[in-house]
Amino acid sequence: MYVIELALKFSPLPLSVQRKKLGDAQALYRKVCQCIEQGQPRTLELTCEKVEDKKVTFLVQEVLAVQIYEKTAATGGTKRPGFSFEA
Repeated sequence: MYVIELALKFSPLPLSVQRKKLGDAQALYRKVCQCIEQGQPRTLELTCEKVEDKKVTFLVQEVLAVQIYEKTAATGGTKRPGFSFEA
């Protein structure tokens, strides 16, 4: 499973959706990056392949960063790469 995670301005928690295939995750990552560069469309809606009916819509201009990573069973899903701070 691959996670596409977005950091938004003034939001302490990232938004994330998942894709089953690496190619699909990379395509979504590129799409988000293109939207950030072009500023179009104004809003973008993402869906999640793991959690059915999970949808998130956000203003493209509010995205600070986007990352893609593989979610492995070894990490147990507790520690994500990037964007998270640990005390």
